[in-house]
Amino acid sequence: MFSPSPGEMIIILIIAILLFGEKLPQVARSVGKTFMEFQKGLRGLEREFQESFREASEPPKPKVEKIDNLDQEEATAPKFEPPPA
Repeated sequence: MFSPSPGEMIIILIIAILLFGEKLPQVARSVGKTFMEFQKGLRGLEREFQESFREASEPPKPKVEKIDNLDQEEATAPKFEPPPA
């Protein structure tokens, strides 16, 4: 998208030195820390989106209801009796 040429980079560096002077290392450090925190925030946001997308794409699990059969008799098969001869 935007890439400054080497000449433009030198002009930017000279302007930065004129503006910040001896504080330039401190300013560069704070800008670097801010950029790293921003990247961490973006990674966390990306992780949240991926997890929500993964949850949305999985089919819903069927709900299992526990039925209490204590009041009902247990079903049994009839006994086999051979036919009379």
